[in-house]
Amino acid sequence: MDAAVDPDAQLMLAYARGDLAAFEALYANHRGPLYRFLLRSARDRALADELFQETWSRVIAARERYRPEARFQTWLLQIAHHLVIDGHRRKRPIAVGEEAEIALASHPTPEREQPEQALSEFEQRRRLQLAIEQLPDEQRNAILLRLENELSLEEIADVTGVGRETVKSRLRYAMTKLRDVLSP
Repeated sequence: MDAAVDPDAQLMLAYARGDLAAFEALYANHRGPLYRFLLRSARDRALADELFQETWSRVIAARERYRPEARFQTWLLQIAHHLVIDGHRRKRPIAVGEEAEIALASHPTPEREQPEQALSEFEQRRRLQLAIEQLPDEQRNAILLRLENELSLEEIADVTGVGRETVKSRLRYAMTKLRDVLSP
């Protein structure tokens, strides 16, 4: 990737040369989207906070080794994605399989989510967020990278370390599950 095409790559290269204002601009540009990605991927505010700090620490540590081989955003999210995976490996799931099904079945659907109840735009967005949270990790990460960070299939493949066809498959399955959950 040509750094001249990506202004954030130019900022990172400037930061590597000691320009602290360039880092401040990078941080301002990416802190919101990065934190949302981490929070939605980790589904735990404390873990997201920890991963957010660790991601920026790694950016700082790698500043002199940085080479703009992809967009800066792709590189940043790749660091974050790997940290999320490591975080999931350290954390044990609370309920899985039949245990999770029993737990979910014992909670009735709130009245506001009944099909006959008209949903406001806010409620629809909230339902989408909840549906995304229920996706398997790989599908959730792919859909978040696509919808919230507007990455291409190739960029998602770079971030997650899988092939383009695998990304397409994960997105297709995620969209199917979301349609099933959200359909009236």
